[in-house]
Amino acid sequence: MALMLTTSDVAVLVARMNIRRTLDLLSRYIQDDFVRWESFEKIARLASHSPVGVIELMPASDADRYSFKFVNGHPSNPSHGLPTVMAFGALAEVSTGRPLLLSELTLTTALRTAATSVVAARVLARKEAHAMALIGNGAQSEFQALAFHHLLGIDTLRIYDIDHEASHKLKQNLAGVQGLDVQLARSTQDAVAGVDIITTVTADKTNALVLTPDMVQPGVHVNAVGGDCPGKTELHADILSGATTFVEFEPQSRIEGEIQQMPSTYAVIPLWEVLTGRRPGRRSDAEITIFDSVGFALEDFSALRFLWDQARALQIGREFELVPQAGNPKDLFGAMRHLSAGTMTTAGMEKAVPACPHEA
Repeated sequence: MALMLTTSDVAVLVARMNIRRTLDLLSRYIQDDFVRWESFEKIARLASHSPVGVIELMPASDADRYSFKFVNGHPSNPSHGLPTVMAFGALAEVSTGRPLLLSELTLTTALRTAATSVVAARVLARKEAHAMALIGNGAQSEFQALAFHHLLGIDTLRIYDIDHEASHKLKQNLAGVQGLDVQLARSTQDAVAGVDIITTVTADKTNALVLTPDMVQPGVHVNAVGGDCPGKTELHADILSGATTFVEFEPQSRIEGEIQQMPSTYAVIPLWEVLTGRRPGRRSDAEITIFDSVGFALEDFSALRFLWDQARALQIGREFELVPQAGNPKDLFGAMRHLSAGTMTTAGMEKAVPACPHEA
């Protein structure tokens, strides 16, 4: 039997754990797996692009578990009453191929993206960072804000979106968070003035200039989350030229990230090498650091592993028969007949299937 988690199940799981503990524990799962980077089989996601969006498959595995995520990105979806990003995924046992978990990953993707941002910021932002600008106040903004507040100590949040209703939505949703001062900014330039961290999480599928060099002061850490497919960026290339850039999986980031703007000789540092101590993270208080975050399948592997562990511990979700369990495993037809519980005989099945015209 496999375990199924719906969106309601994941919402209940987060409520029972509380958002702070969820983000903290999830960030630890992600960091632990990045530290084991070399034990994973990795591949850039498989993407099917259209003029209005993208649909992607994101697999990852180690010696014990295999996972995949099916995810889309369609910026115009809100006008159709749908989220820009929707996803589901599965976790399976490598030794047998047996599916263990089938889960929603729309809510979970927002959680794991925010948790990954903090994993990077712990080693890339200045230690005394307390103020963050959040540019793009859509579906993922609350998760980013809460992760940085609860796990990194951000107490001042300056927010801006060209859609002012999105900013008011964000401010309202964060109104009850103690110790977090949420300030509405008049522009991106106004939002980034004097902050320690800039998080960009915009949705337009275009080569945008959300940040220009004059907005990024020495010592700032840029958490660039929105650019995640070919032709979609948020940072002016000159910001990259004057900064140290860190990536998840370089072959994928070269295609989808901010660094798609840069020549192949532009040097980047894999985040896993920083987390394992092989390479330094931030080297000085004046250094500009960029986490060019496009989202990588290993993070979804970690998220599914987290859900599998916590859902079983909290007894959330329901078991369902995704693979036939009854009878001789070599007799698939017999298993099908057994599972039908005698409601349809072989003769009945024959009558239920219309004959092809040339067989009539």
